Amino acid sequence: MAERVVILSAGMGAGHDAVAGELARRLGERGAAPWIVDVLGLLPGRSGAALRAFYATTVRYAPPLYEGIYRAFFTPRGRPVADTSPVVVPAARALARLLARADRPPRAVVSTFHLAAQACGRLRAAGQLQVPSVVVVTDFAAHRQWVHPANDLHLCPTPRVAEQVRALGGGDARAPGPVVPPGFEEVAGGPPDAGYAGWFGRRAPGRTPVLVSSGAWGVGAGLARTVETLSRGGCLPVVLCGRNEALRRRVARIPGALPLGWVDDMPAVLSAVRVLVENAAGQTAAQALAAGVPVVGYRPIPGHGVDGARRMAADGLSSHVERPGRLLAEVTALAADGPLRRARIAAGRALFTADPAALVARAAGLADSPVATPHPPPR
Repeated sequence: MAERVVILSAGMGAGHDAVAGELARRLGERGAAPWIVDVLGLLPGRSGAALRAFYATTVRYAPPLYEGIYRAFFTPRGRPVADTSPVVVPAARALARLLARADRPPRAVVSTFHLAAQACGRLRAAGQLQVPSVVVVTDFAAHRQWVHPANDLHLCPTPRVAEQVRALGGGDARAPGPVVPPGFEEVAGGPPDAGYAGWFGRRAPGRTPVLVSSGAWGVGAGLARTVETLSRGGCLPVVLCGRNEALRRRVARIPGALPLGWVDDMPAVLSAVRVLVENAAGQTAAQALAAGVPVVGYRPIPGHGVDGARRMAADGLSSHVERPGRLLAEVTALAADGPLRRARIAAGRALFTADPAALVARAAGLADSPVATPHPPPR
């Protein structure tokens, strides 16, 4: 019987689920039996759904409120301590019951969301979780909710995030790189997808296609103005509107813009654009780094979005700009072939040094498998 590995995710946007799904796919290829659980569904009643709705509402309509919450409860202050908030305690209890009722005990539990990391750490510290607890950090800037000192291993997207985790009290922290599905690494330097490239070329001949991401929920401050700025500057803004149909209709009314709904083939889209403008420093940014598409962080969402955009820029992985005029200048510079573009592509792809799933498998004591999975250099 295949060894069970439990992967804890959360339906907060699509990024955490995307990472959990890719880890499950890779672990399945190694003969494991992955089981993905939404940690929000473990909370009593409908409190998990209420928490998700509150987050989505504050980010969309009251960003200063969410920024205040984030600074109060997520950013480091003083001596690092484990979270014992009312949200963590019921999640940990429900997780313990779930694991006790499972068809077989897991060999490891993997968290791709910070609430799950806190719940697992609490159980690990109490001796109620007897198998390794691995945390896969999905943010480009680690906040204190990602870290519980009892967790065994943190897998981070960058070396700087690993340093932050250790500074926050985490133990073993490594930086194998972000977790992205297959297909993105073949994009860098290769031919663009004929379908998307042809569509973009017919829509706006001679204009530079620039991808604008608003996340799965289609949120962000001043998205319409961002699109207008790029369009007036001679670009073709290709806008990922996620599941926000109202945003898609609004973007469709902007001259020179091309709105897209939910996209299943992101490698093909990224192959046909020159730059990504994004506002969350999340999964789309990680995919662009793997694909060799330069990233510009602009008007990021509050909290982890702001911190992630700043951290990516400080690490030389992206640009973080705040003014419309600077946005257009940065996009133009990165779209052009030259040393700046090549340096950004190389920095992004250099992050992918190992397979996080292989490190999970090793922590779980599963069959040995190669850990290093270097990406080919950009062509």
